[in-house]
Amino acid sequence: MILVTGGCFQGKTQYACGTFGVGSGDTADGAVCPLEELYRTKLLYHFHEYIRRLMEAGEEFSLERLSAENPEVILVTNELGCGVVPADRFDRAYREQTGRICCRIAKEASQVHRVVCGIGTVIKDG
Repeated sequence: MILVTGGCFQGKTQYACGTFGVGSGDTADGAVCPLEELYRTKLLYHFHEYIRRLMEAGEEFSLERLSAENPEVILVTNELGCGVVPADRFDRAYREQTGRICCRIAKEASQVHRVVCGIGTVIKDG
């Protein structure tokens, strides 16, 4: 599993596709794809939106299931912990849940990359 993170509109998906040789046919958009797509796709971008959709559906994210069914997946997510704390209760819970899930993924991932202005920095390798 590989995690690519960074701020909004920083070129994370383009960086991940180029770095890991993933074509557009091998990607899924976490904001709109079927929830089961996470377990089949090579690269899922907007992973933070995928988590929002799970929460809205009242479902839990399972790192164990993901590790078992799609251990080579590349997840691309926005960093949500910087900036103004949302006033809305759900948005605060969503932001916290996303951060906690991404921390768990980063711990288990073989690589973690952070992208700023389209430039990736490897923050974990191995």
